[in-house]
Amino acid sequence: MKLRLGVILALVLGACAFLLVKGLGDATVFFKNADEVSSPAQREAMGTKRFRLQGTVVPATVKTAGDSVTFDVEYHCKVVHVRHEGDPPELFKPGIPVVLEGAYVKGSDVYDSDKIFVRHTSEYRVKESDRLALAETEACAK
Repeated sequence: MKLRLGVILALVLGACAFLLVKGLGDATVFFKNADEVSSPAQREAMGTKRFRLQGTVVPATVKTAGDSVTFDVEYHCKVVHVRHEGDPPELFKPGIPVVLEGAYVKGSDVYDSDKIFVRHTSEYRVKESDRLALAETEACAK
């Protein structure tokens, strides 16, 4: 009886520890704007660590090839090249602010994304209003 209780307790504690570690791991994904990781030195500092990247999709850069899409995002006039594997969300289009999750490809200036978050509710606008205002109003001299 005590052995069975010990095994059950160990399983419950193990499951709790796993969920805690998994949850903390997801919570430690860095959040960067495109201008903070666009230079070679900044990319080198990030290495291949996963982080979230924010920027506005640059018009005329979106190209679909099979099951992937390539495009550029910009923030404060700094551009990052992105390759996204999989279908982008329905609301994805040029000129909109996006948040991507992924990492830089080793030895490359391409950000490899596997998640795209597109603003589509007023809730996002309220929570990230300062970042969104900068992303939508920044005009770069071309």
